[in-house]
Amino acid sequence: MKGIILAGGAGTRLYPMTKVISKQLQPIYDKPMIYYPLSTLMLAKIRDILIITTRDDQPLFKKQLGTGEEFGLNLSYAIQEEPKGLAQAFTIGEEFIQNEPCSMILGDNIFYGNDFVKMLQEARSVAEEGLAVNFGKKVKDPKRFGIMELDDEQNILSVEEKPEYPKSDFAITGLYFYPSDIVEKAKLVRPSKRGELEITSINEMYLQEKRLKACLLGGGFSWYDAGTNKSFIDANNFIYNRQEERGEIIACPEQIALDNGWLSNEQVFEQGLLMKNNAYGKYLMDCAKKKIIKK
Repeated sequence: MKGIILAGGAGTRLYPMTKVISKQLQPIYDKPMIYYPLSTLMLAKIRDILIITTRDDQPLFKKQLGTGEEFGLNLSYAIQEEPKGLAQAFTIGEEFIQNEPCSMILGDNIFYGNDFVKMLQEARSVAEEGLAVNFGKKVKDPKRFGIMELDDEQNILSVEEKPEYPKSDFAITGLYFYPSDIVEKAKLVRPSKRGELEITSINEMYLQEKRLKACLLGGGFSWYDAGTNKSFIDANNFIYNRQEERGEIIACPEQIALDNGWLSNEQVFEQGLLMKNNAYGKYLMDCAKKKIIKK
């Protein structure tokens, strides 16, 4: 399975903070925002990842993440010349996807909660079997989101983009798993009244074929779309509080790579050594040491 992180756009809702630096490279507490969606795909055991950026921002993403080698990944990059909608990610990534199932996550989405790894790996299996999966979360203001209507077995009955009269309060988050015909579907999407290639149009195609499932994030699960000033600071505060409470690093790609067997103890320790003067580096060194002791 392939993975895509859509990190294009100008981030104008966060101006002037994002006038020079992409919002996905801004810090969420102790690490760049893009580490969070990157870690989500890694938890789903996805190693081949395409990062879609603007032309101006791409050099900085490459400087931050490189080839992905330090995370045990194979990273590729593509340019979104102008933001024309989420569905565009799959046509931009056509050559990268190559008729494989594909997960796509928005670069400003942050997820945290119990059983997330299990959910991700189940969603991956469902997509590999030929069904599409949308992750959903109950929200207070459904008019602001794409909304999914569900039956008792979490089959999606309808999808609507920012409806005036929502049929449910389950928002479609920025995390999607699609089967191997996703590019074929994306090519059929036509601009909406807003002039965008909507992800809702893709979902409707799978819905008509009865191939669209939901994965619901429970009440104790946290999801942030960190594209506004309020959600940005909320996400920062949440990560700070959780890490201070638990003494662990949330969304640590090196640790995930170590757990997945993509990096050795020695590699992770060496990377930690390069950052030994801060908590992140010390955490990496401790993770590597613990793995060695367990052996």
